[in-house]
Amino acid sequence: MKIEAEKSLKSLNTFGIEALARYFAEICSVEDLLALIADARFSRSKTLVLGGGSNILLTGDFDGLVIKNAIPGIELLSRSGCEVIVKAGAGTGWHDLVQWCLDRNYAGLENLSLIPGLAGAAPIQNIGAYGVEVKDVFHELEAVELSSGKRVKFGPKECAFGYRDSVFKQKFRGQFVIVSVSFRLTDLSTPQAAYQYRIDYGDLRKKLDEMKVTALSLKAVSEAICQIRRAKLPDPKELGNAGSFFKNPSISKDQFQKLTVKYPEMPHFLQADGTVKIPAGWLIEQCGFKGKRAGRVGSHKDQALVLVNYGGAGGQEILDLASSIQESVRKQFEIKLALEVNVI
Repeated sequence: MKIEAEKSLKSLNTFGIEALARYFAEICSVEDLLALIADARFSRSKTLVLGGGSNILLTGDFDGLVIKNAIPGIELLSRSGCEVIVKAGAGTGWHDLVQWCLDRNYAGLENLSLIPGLAGAAPIQNIGAYGVEVKDVFHELEAVELSSGKRVKFGPKECAFGYRDSVFKQKFRGQFVIVSVSFRLTDLSTPQAAYQYRIDYGDLRKKLDEMKVTALSLKAVSEAICQIRRAKLPDPKELGNAGSFFKNPSISKDQFQKLTVKYPEMPHFLQADGTVKIPAGWLIEQCGFKGKRAGRVGSHKDQALVLVNYGGAGGQEILDLASSIQESVRKQFEIKLALEVNVI
């Protein structure tokens, strides 16, 4: 394991922000991680665990130790009837994991196709798309406590999942490094398998119709989602971004009814708890930010929810634009937009 000093993080975050790590190490095993924890040089250092760099905004250099999680591996852990438990190393690419499962006809992750990042970050953020969240298929994760080196297992209850949220963004923020994650999936190749596809969210059913899909399959659903995502979201390799920058806000039914008097076309989704979820992208677009550029940053022309770095921008420029958007949405709709991206 190589430890580097003054390491550039520009290629390790999808915004393409230039920032330096005082120390940097890439871990490929739990043993690597334990060796880092035991190294006296870092006993009092701040620590940042970096996955795919697809959900962070760096606003300056990091005066501490950056750990790049590259622990690999995917395996079938167990099988019971049509149910399978699949385990992935935290450094496994998320879409690589999805593809591995699709190739084996394991259902449950197909709606989460093409989400950037690594498997280890998925439960931290409780990633979600097209009506499915990680919590819906999550089984267990194993993490190492940075202060002690102790290996701890977390089940669904211990993770305290919320909307793009978990205990690792709240109570245990910065205290653990996730080393593996396992998921409870359905093997559709078994005769007794029963499975309900989730295709009624967003434009998914419409896209499947356009593709002339008559018999649903995991790969058809995945391909439809991939096509939608590629059409809506810019490739970070071509235009720096971190995907959705804001969470979709939930408001009370009373507030929604008041807003629809002025905005009868407002898109919405009624939730089980009685609140109403509003697409943040629509709110941002109504405030005039879609496609708007502010110097080296802007809101993407096809998806207002995505903030982009046109080249050479610093993290603070992105954050300033985000603040302007939040203030505009608050003034026009009396709705507070929360960040989905983690600001460092």
